[in-house]
Amino acid sequence: MNRTGLKQRIIRGQYGFAIAAVVANVCIAITGSVVRVTGSGLGCSEWPNCLPGSMVPVEHPELDMFHQWIEYGNRLLSGVVGIIGGLCFLAALLSRPHRKRVLWLSAAMMGGVVVQAIIGGITVRSGLLWWTVGVHMVVSPVLAWFAVMLVRSLRESDGPPRPRTHPWVPRVLVAQTVVLVGLLVVGTMVTGAGPHAGDKNTPRLDLPVSTLAHVHAAFLYAFLALLALVGFLLWRGPAPRDVRKRYFVLLGAVLAQGSIGFVQYFTGVPGVLVVLHVFGAMLVTVATASLWAWSRERSATVEATEHEQFAAASL
Repeated sequence: MNRTGLKQRIIRGQYGFAIAAVVANVCIAITGSVVRVTGSGLGCSEWPNCLPGSMVPVEHPELDMFHQWIEYGNRLLSGVVGIIGGLCFLAALLSRPHRKRVLWLSAAMMGGVVVQAIIGGITVRSGLLWWTVGVHMVVSPVLAWFAVMLVRSLRESDGPPRPRTHPWVPRVLVAQTVVLVGLLVVGTMVTGAGPHAGDKNTPRLDLPVSTLAHVHAAFLYAFLALLALVGFLLWRGPAPRDVRKRYFVLLGAVLAQGSIGFVQYFTGVPGVLVVLHVFGAMLVTVATASLWAWSRERSATVEATEHEQFAAASL
């Protein structure tokens, strides 16, 4: 294989790994929610072993095999997320010329997986303290955000960003992202105070669920208000087609997520809706990151021109 062919394969691999990282981080959040609603958080009593002396689930008089495999399955998927993060970083290292933004994003994702593993170990060893579980959950949206940024960075240059839309849109999106962080953090607190703590004997957050749910809803209303403002600015233009498409995907995801949240509140938080709500939270995060990334563009630099030409030929 000649040098040009090898370079095009590396670029294709980078795109594939970046997209896989988005999907994997969404999936790990979903399986984590399954661990919580099934009460399998301490199905494996140790870390990194599942049980004393065994890396994998084994028969135990005090631990149900079903709970062991649910927790162990989540750990296996964490390994997959780590491998994908490592492949993203390796592809960035092999790509020529090196692109600083791609390298940093790839390194951040790989490092984030290591941090996630450490937090997972602390969570198990602390007996599923609610705040450790909450931190463990919040890392996944952060890594998914980085993965979306990586996908975008592979299709743009390394120059300074500039708006592709109304110049206020990026500023509003900054505020919207801050609100999204609050929405996610309070959401973990609602879960920590609710009936799905990961294990029946785990102490819950000692705060009223209804109060936390109302605070969570307030963040949702603020997010929707800012999203409406973004929509108005896009309506005034300019608004490229790909940006408008991402806006309506985000709008649909937020409305569906809000509907699920209200149904949860009035039906006693059934487990299946918790899983759907976590899935919705990840979709909203990915959609927000996508709108953020595609509402800007980075001007061409000499170092990135050759990479862009190969990337265009590879897609």
